[in-house]
Amino acid sequence: MREIPGAWRRTARGAGLMSADGVASPTIFAEMSALAARSGAINLGQGFPDEDGPAEVLEAARQAISDGMNQYPPGRGHPDLLEAVAEHRARFDGVALDPGTEIIATAGATEGLAAALLALIDSPEDEIVVFEPYYDAYAALVALAGARLVTVPLRWPDFQPDLDELAAAVGDRTRVILVNDPHNPTGTVFTREVLQHVVALAERHDAIIVTDEVYEHLVLEGERTVVQTLPGARERTIAISSAGKTFATTGWKIGWATGPADLIDAAMTVKQYLTYVNGGPFQPAIAAGLRLPDSFFHGIADTLRRKRDLLGEGLAAAGFAVSTPAGSYFTVADAAPLGARDADDFCRELPDRAGVVAVPLTAFVTDARRPDYATLVRFAACKREDVIRDAGGRLAAMI
Repeated sequence: MREIPGAWRRTARGAGLMSADGVASPTIFAEMSALAARSGAINLGQGFPDEDGPAEVLEAARQAISDGMNQYPPGRGHPDLLEAVAEHRARFDGVALDPGTEIIATAGATEGLAAALLALIDSPEDEIVVFEPYYDAYAALVALAGARLVTVPLRWPDFQPDLDELAAAVGDRTRVILVNDPHNPTGTVFTREVLQHVVALAERHDAIIVTDEVYEHLVLEGERTVVQTLPGARERTIAISSAGKTFATTGWKIGWATGPADLIDAAMTVKQYLTYVNGGPFQPAIAAGLRLPDSFFHGIADTLRRKRDLLGEGLAAAGFAVSTPAGSYFTVADAAPLGARDADDFCRELPDRAGVVAVPLTAFVTDARRPDYATLVRFAACKREDVIRDAGGRLAAMI
């Protein structure tokens, strides 16, 4: 049998998808989704909404299809989307961008991350620093790029990093510091002090900052610090976001990367050999979404805040210890008060015990740090309020 290509094996191993004997294994997400389908449990494990996005955006997509915008869009992205991204970043973040040279459209944020990391990594000695727990694609993308993953732990219950540990993780081999803010899976929003420290370390060690900002409009407490606006950051930062979480269109996979022209050109060089282009009629539809009034963006945060509180109340009533998130879709809860010793086992048993699906936080960490997160579980609040209320009742009945 032909040998599995090295890049695939390296990626699977780096992402925890391959055992020591080289056998590929399904992710915990696939396992939990299968459990939900088989048992009919409420799925609070996966981070996708169960309601459609704004009617204006959906109608704009239908109109674009009717208008014949169904072939390849320009490689950098539909001009109207690039203009809309520039307008949006200026309106909400105070970042001025040239839509012709400093923005590209991507197949969701994940492709933007892949293009950036593959473009920036030069050597197997390059290191990419991430906060742990981390979005599961990060380890896979770092492995695919052939770099070394270096992690900085975020600890229960506030999940803010220790600045000394952050400084120790960044060195002269650091090529990229990858910042997800608001953060998946913990729901933390990093303080301005933390992000200033990131920028100072990047300057000191000549590293690039890549920010994953897909939850940018889902800040539920306090304010988000925009990294690109910090002194010294603009010329060394690629910011990546997408439409999926903001407009409840996760299946459209429309994202974008913004930053200095030279860094965006590097990412574009790689991106053209990944998807080439994507989402022709969806790009102008998302442009329409980005131009919605401020009230829409404030409204989605208000709605998710209510859902977060409802979920947190249900989890607390069921006996969990709860870390209240400052942003994102997700709430992390400790199942130890319920007698749990291993979050993986707890989540595998939960559909039968309570009719609810969640994801263990250990799915987002390196093997070495699994004991630090052994009983922590992630729940998604991006569902209808009646669904969240039902899930809370089922969990409470488990006691």
